[in-house]
Amino acid sequence: MPKLNHLELYKVLEKTNCRQCGAPTCLAFAAAVLRGEKNLNDCPFLDKAVVEKLGGLTEPRRPERDDWEQALGELQDRIQSSDLSSMPDRLGAVWLGDKLAVKCLGKDFCVDQNGNMTSACHNNRWVAVPLLHYIIDSAGLEPGRNWVHLKELSGGGATWAGLFAQRCEKPLKELVDKHTDLFELIVDIFEGKPAAGFDSDISVVIHPLPKVPVLICYWKKEADLDSSLSLFFDSTASANLDVGSLYTLGVGLLTMFEKIVLTHGKRA
Repeated sequence: MPKLNHLELYKVLEKTNCRQCGAPTCLAFAAAVLRGEKNLNDCPFLDKAVVEKLGGLTEPRRPERDDWEQALGELQDRIQSSDLSSMPDRLGAVWLGDKLAVKCLGKDFCVDQNGNMTSACHNNRWVAVPLLHYIIDSAGLEPGRNWVHLKELSGGGATWAGLFAQRCEKPLKELVDKHTDLFELIVDIFEGKPAAGFDSDISVVIHPLPKVPVLICYWKKEADLDSSLSLFFDSTASANLDVGSLYTLGVGLLTMFEKIVLTHGKRA
């Protein structure tokens, strides 16, 4: 039988976030079990029969890179059986004779009929799987600028929201707290657009993928109120890209912004 992933394991937990297992949340506990850092018996609410049933399905998973390579390989197989030349209009992309060019953060990512990807970016691992998912599965809906948080998206947004906040929004807020000029760099480097009409102090719209815009809103610290940052997606986002890939994009953006700040700091 196939191994469970952390979301499948999370579904059978009590979801009390009691912390008696030593993890901050039940979702974090599920992930820790699959990393081999926790044991199912650490949860005080799981029945012994359930533990025995799930025991063989929750052995530590392979390294993340192995999972990534497997996912990439499966998507490349699906690309090979697709007609890329018929997809530009649906994806907001361009056909360049033998490759599909999809603009991501102001850069062209070219994909051939074998699923091989090339771009001007040296480090594009984080976008590879979401991009191929976008090419294969996007419904091609035009964004309507009805901005919502990840938790409001269909297809598992509520399940991913907590992890998204911890792994993306929180560290991005801390980064912006120290480097508020990051927004200027985003506009300059990634063709971001300042967005008006929001109650945040700074708001910028970027396009990780043509029909998957992201709104970044940042509120500065005021008196006794701490600063805050939120990422919003168009309400059509989960029709154009699965929620798991939206999460990956968010974490990938954070990684890219961290590298930009590091590079910018060295040049300053």
